[in-house]
Amino acid sequence: MNLKQIIVQEKYIDETKQGEAFAIAEKDGNSKKLFLESYGCQMNFSDSEIVASILNEQGYNTTLKAEEADLILLNTCSIREKAEQTVRMRLSQFKNLKKERPNMTVGVLGCMAERLKTKFLEEEQLVDLVVGPDAYRDLPNLLKETEDGRDAINVILSKEETYADINPVRLGGNGVTAFVTITRGCDNMCTFCVVPFTRGRERSRDPHSILQECKDLWNSGYKEITLLGQNVDSYLWYGGGPKKDFAKASEMQKATAVNFAQLLDLVAKAVPEMRIRFSTSNPQDMSLDVFTMMAKHDNICKYVHLPVQSGSNNMLEAMNRQHTREEYLDLIKKAKEIVPEVAFSQDMIVGFCNETEEDHQDTLSLMKEVEYDYGYMFAYSERPGTPAHKKMEDNIPADVKQRRLAEVIALQGELSRKRMKSYVGRVHQILIEGTSKKNENQWKGRNSQNAVCVFDKLEGQKIGDIVNVFVFDNTQGTLLGETVSK
Repeated sequence: MNLKQIIVQEKYIDETKQGEAFAIAEKDGNSKKLFLESYGCQMNFSDSEIVASILNEQGYNTTLKAEEADLILLNTCSIREKAEQTVRMRLSQFKNLKKERPNMTVGVLGCMAERLKTKFLEEEQLVDLVVGPDAYRDLPNLLKETEDGRDAINVILSKEETYADINPVRLGGNGVTAFVTITRGCDNMCTFCVVPFTRGRERSRDPHSILQECKDLWNSGYKEITLLGQNVDSYLWYGGGPKKDFAKASEMQKATAVNFAQLLDLVAKAVPEMRIRFSTSNPQDMSLDVFTMMAKHDNICKYVHLPVQSGSNNMLEAMNRQHTREEYLDLIKKAKEIVPEVAFSQDMIVGFCNETEEDHQDTLSLMKEVEYDYGYMFAYSERPGTPAHKKMEDNIPADVKQRRLAEVIALQGELSRKRMKSYVGRVHQILIEGTSKKNENQWKGRNSQNAVCVFDKLEGQKIGDIVNVFVFDNTQGTLLGETVSK
């Protein structure tokens, strides 16, 4: 069993795989070429769209060919060691290209840039530019520095930046689904996680700009949006600034503040025919009001990615997860009472510091009780600078981690097959997102619960249509269906 095996839906961007390069329509008058590759989570993908928009106004059109680029940018992930190794290997592939084209600029963006800072310039002699997630507006100035022959770096974290006024270009994609970022940063200091140090304090975006972006996407032909953030449930707009400063807000600001459930309500009403998803949620911040809104609006998909990381209270405390096993299971139970058809997926870390066999069994039993549709499962790897790295010993042997991970993956496989089987024999509304990778005569799309479905193409159908599909069979991760009339 591969240690990094994951049971996933195709929509998820895995931080351990090869990056994805994207291109947009050329802007007349632009003479320079940008090759932009994105690694890691959906937030990085969304940030790449912001970067492309900024540089598009600076004379850059995107290209899918690195060899013709004037500027190569890698938007990086630091969540796991494997992700950073992947980026370093990718950079090494550009060394000969840099020798052939010495005037070409190579830059590293995102979380890895923020974590390593100037060290990156020292370690990777190829790199000219290092830019953190809150400094993308400074790219034009930084590029001028590289043109003058100087290395350029800006990794200053902001308490205000949300890029709310920038209209992201849509890179690649299918023209049907899009990400809309609503929060940046994270205040949850999980001991294993590097995100608070690479993306800074949590702050929320003006709801008016979010609603306008959603409307613009609908008017441009998009049929589904995913509201995005490190922790969407913590969304709280009270006029700007970090969430941690909300206690200092005026009484008027507090009275008129908008939380995540209220934002969901606003978006659902603003684009009533648009499918709405959101990611990622955090158990201690998730409100039952969110599920109430899910039940209220048909266009809010009945699916929540709700990372738990472990089923053991001992591990949850060591991870500083700020919720217990019992609180998590109670939340799941109440959510299913409000939205009976809701589906959940998980993040799980095995082999965290001091994890016992009993802790591991607690994780397996929690998975059985929740019955997740699918999950993202990893063996723990230390991330430099995190509290766990500083204060805890990574003391679980690699072979034990691998065995426990294999057991978690095997169990999730059983649960996924069971959950997929529960969708068989029913009609589902499927949004056509594209052609199946395995059969060009079939469409692929997802139901409200985020389960992938494939079915034969019929004359008159097109990408972006929402069709009724009768599901007659399933595999571990895919529903098999056929179009039926309403």
